[in-house]
Amino acid sequence: MKSVLIIAEAGVNHNGDLAIAKQLIDAGALAKVDVVKFQTFKTEKLVSKKAQQAAYQSKNLGGPSDSQFEMLKKLELPEDWHHELKAYAEQKNVVFLSTGFDLDSLDFLQTMDPPFFKVPSGEITNKPYLMHIARFAKPIILSTGMSTMDEIKEAMAIFHENGLSKAQIKILHCNTEYPTPFTDVNLKAMLSIQKEFKVDIGYSDHTLGIEVPIAAVAMGATVIEKHFTLSREMKGPDHAASLEPHELTAMVKAIRNIEKAIEGDGEKKPSASELKNKTAARKSIHLSNPLEKGATLTIQDLDIKRPGDGINPMKIDAVIGKKVNKPLDEGLKLKWEDLD
Repeated sequence: MKSVLIIAEAGVNHNGDLAIAKQLIDAGALAKVDVVKFQTFKTEKLVSKKAQQAAYQSKNLGGPSDSQFEMLKKLELPEDWHHELKAYAEQKNVVFLSTGFDLDSLDFLQTMDPPFFKVPSGEITNKPYLMHIARFAKPIILSTGMSTMDEIKEAMAIFHENGLSKAQIKILHCNTEYPTPFTDVNLKAMLSIQKEFKVDIGYSDHTLGIEVPIAAVAMGATVIEKHFTLSREMKGPDHAASLEPHELTAMVKAIRNIEKAIEGDGEKKPSASELKNKTAARKSIHLSNPLEKGATLTIQDLDIKRPGDGINPMKIDAVIGKKVNKPLDEGLKLKWEDLD
């Protein structure tokens, strides 16, 4: 079983500050995630100047004082930062990645030779974007927030038409609400995606807490993506629905434990660790009273007690009616050699 790929989504939680971006990499490395991922975009290519903020953005920023354009312009990740952050991440033994939101940004990210590309939920209906990213011939992780199964099918068809195989694509179930209500998570949809497309599946989580991504791993997710921040008290569109560093650490630890718990062969049998407890926990047939030589055993003569290294109580029918071949004391753990 391959380890679950854990992507810590820093996104725009750097707040336009290179030092904070590096601190996010520090936090991700300390939590032992696989990837710390940012977002790369040219605001002019991403959003019109009249586009309104999403409801969650306005709420987290304290009101719609800025347009989406003004908000995002402050959160761009300069190109020269990318190289510095990639080098910094390599020093910390974590993979640097960024999601591109426009074609120019994708072209720039391709020059950095990323191990894979991440398609955000908002681009799943953007045919020029999907065609462009597919032509890099790199593995793709596709988020599907707000999507129907038919929309996923259309995106997959574009990938296949432009040279990508199923083996190069992982699909993440996702809900694009920040934070996502637990009642809207619908984790079973992740399994429906797997059944429909026969690809590796994962989950991009926007709920509060760490329970749902852990459950997703138990259900078969091979990729987990989760937003994180240095503090939910920081001002910005995504901080409020992000994990803090100690929570990110707890999530990673829990996922790695779940991986161990589900990696068995599926055969029901005693494990090596529990065999030593078998004698102490199970029971044997004992005598409830003393018996003379030649006495015939009845159910009234027998007790079922620990330890379990005598006659198995499942054999009690074979014991009843047997004669004892010597005097036996009360409380004795019965052995087959005591019987005729």
